[in-house]
Amino acid sequence: MDPVIIVGAGPVGLTLALALARQQVPSIVLDEGVGKEEPRPARTVVLRADTAALLERLTGVALAEQGVRWAGWRSVRRKQVMSEITFTETGTAPLHIAQHVLTDLLRGAIAMEPLVETAVESRLDAIEQERSGITARTRGPKGTWWRGSYLVGCDGARSTVRKLQDIRFPGRTAVERHAVAALRTELPWEGHALLHRMPPWRSSGPSAGEVTARPLPDGVWRLDWLLPPSKDLVTPELLLARIHETLTGWTDGTTPVYELLDTGVHTVHHRLARRWRAGRVFLAGDAAHLLGALGTQGLDEGLRDADNLAWKLATAWHHGPDEALLDSYQTERRARVAARLRAADQALPVLRGGGGLRHIVPGAARNQDALLTDGHLGRGPLGAPGTYADSPLAPRRLEGEIPVDTPPGAPVTDVRVTAEDGSFVQLRDRLGRGALLVVLIAPGTGVWDRKHWMSAGVMPRLAAAVAALPNPAELLVAESYPGAPAHSVLLVRPDGHLVTALSGVRPADLYAAAEATMGGAAQTGEAEQEEERESQKEGEAAEAGSGAR
Repeated sequence: MDPVIIVGAGPVGLTLALALARQQVPSIVLDEGVGKEEPRPARTVVLRADTAALLERLTGVALAEQGVRWAGWRSVRRKQVMSEITFTETGTAPLHIAQHVLTDLLRGAIAMEPLVETAVESRLDAIEQERSGITARTRGPKGTWWRGSYLVGCDGARSTVRKLQDIRFPGRTAVERHAVAALRTELPWEGHALLHRMPPWRSSGPSAGEVTARPLPDGVWRLDWLLPPSKDLVTPELLLARIHETLTGWTDGTTPVYELLDTGVHTVHHRLARRWRAGRVFLAGDAAHLLGALGTQGLDEGLRDADNLAWKLATAWHHGPDEALLDSYQTERRARVAARLRAADQALPVLRGGGGLRHIVPGAARNQDALLTDGHLGRGPLGAPGTYADSPLAPRRLEGEIPVDTPPGAPVTDVRVTAEDGSFVQLRDRLGRGALLVVLIAPGTGVWDRKHWMSAGVMPRLAAAVAALPNPAELLVAESYPGAPAHSVLLVRPDGHLVTALSGVRPADLYAAAEATMGGAAQTGEAEQEEERESQKEGEAAEAGSGAR
């Protein structure tokens, strides 16, 4: 079968290529550039725990060695500290990294991946779809025709793929503007990110704004100043004045020595493509959506697009197209990004002085601070990872379903599990392989050798149920999971979202949930369910006296 064509060699396109390769799907990355990115210290990204874990899994590189995990977060209004957070677990801290460093890491991983071909200086010019595949034409020094099974546009805000498919991209322009500077200096809060609203050295009113400081390696900081809503040019003199007054204000009147490395202006737009799929063509990342106001990060959602789409394309590539499964990409991801855009649009008038929605969120400074903190730290409606509770892939009501601390459709907690070979790994390490994960919660198994518990209690029956599932699945065992009782069984999607939690080994429920997750029927027939209920009674009686050790 023909490879997947990926248009665009930014972080989202490169991540998608690696994610497909991990599931044995070849791809061609069309890069209109020369294969490297210009170093820009002022162009950085903040990754949340789930997206940082995704990139570490794909690249095999500890990103904290290339960027900085925040030691803490502080929010200040005028001279008052509004909130202060210390990250005691490094895995929960946002990670700040220069975008060119991240892109180089992804390119390095792709250079070692035989299933990924990169075509530089290849600008997309035309797309032709057929029932059996897709053809893309590129122009440039290496212009040619490329044959693929599917095509994904990861080619940014001005996406050629989106334009060739005549997909509308409505939204708002210049929602926010920020002056940006990267400089090497010493600040009083090493390793901590800071949001300073209405700093006392600036006059009140719309120009008072806010400034954000985020640490990078080697004593470098990225500073962002929110600009007033106008189209005035940001001159070098204006930027130097902002740097001087900010550093002086933070260090009690003495301007520290600094080295200015890079500057820029960051303009935030909010847009959402009408469609994310057109036959064999898909959109991902900035080609599908633009967001980023109030401290949120658009790249996070682009990486989640790639993670969501990769396993669905891999399933279609290996087993034939399933329209329901492929359609679910747009349904799930577009709804999640739309919800974030709505949340930002509702909060903007309150936080930026419009006042039109103050009845929704009280105007107290502490409540406003909580909203901004959510955006910067990737929490709440402004920034939390997507939950696919209303996904078309969600199974219908299952008789044996039980509640756990993770709602169906939400990302699972990263607990330690035992794999089938007896090794201890983190649950996130088993994601992205194209297989469903079936996790048995069995307290006490961690101290037993695998040979003792694989043939004990419920394990033989569960192993047989997993082997009978309609798609590949991996059986794992966990000592515990938040809110899950002993002998419960979790079904997890390849991208780490919980499908369901079942009370014990219920083969029919497990099969129905797996089938629905992969785009098939949502539940088994009545006769099959009745047969399962009978066998379930026998299984529960056996579990009561034994269980997996």
